[in-house]
Amino acid sequence: MKLLTTILILTLAITHLLAQEQRSAEETKGLQVGAIAPGFKALDADNQAFDLEEALGEGPVLLIFYRGQWCPYCNRHLGQIQDSLQFITDKGARVIAVSPEKPDYLEKMAEKTGAKFTLLYDEGYKIATAYGVSFFPKKTEVAMYNTMLGANIKEAHQSDAPELPIPATYIIGVDGSIVWRQFNPDYKKRSTVKEILENLPK
Repeated sequence: MKLLTTILILTLAITHLLAQEQRSAEETKGLQVGAIAPGFKALDADNQAFDLEEALGEGPVLLIFYRGQWCPYCNRHLGQIQDSLQFITDKGARVIAVSPEKPDYLEKMAEKTGAKFTLLYDEGYKIATAYGVSFFPKKTEVAMYNTMLGANIKEAHQSDAPELPIPATYIIGVDGSIVWRQFNPDYKKRSTVKEILENLPK
């Protein structure tokens, strides 16, 4: 009886873990406003180290998750951020955009969007996981991204697990807390510059 109970508990635990690991975009919730933003270190397009804690010592941080340089919605969104970058930095904020793509692909994004802000490589999906924005796209979606949009996810992510981030935006205050977020599992819906400027700490 004890053996059966143990097997049942283990089965339920494994099932739960698998369900968590295979969460869809709709099941992904992300960190909420008021939560303490997890600290992280990551490499930028020039393989230089970025440290969130150090950045917050200089002012608030606008943290944007994007899917990759292959995503036309990401390109347009980051292009809009670049076009209004001066307005954001004038309020004392630093812009950081994070994707699961390696530094070589970050350079491609910078070329496509003209981004002068920091682009970071989220190696092993650690940052997206910490912020609760990472999910598993359907196999058919991955195939479409690879064939139609040239995503080359396996190579670009240096991973066999094709995870993607919800393209969420977070404003992190100097005290390390999340003061605002835009979060939508619909990848077509992104934060606007107007929303960002209205919600940056004064």
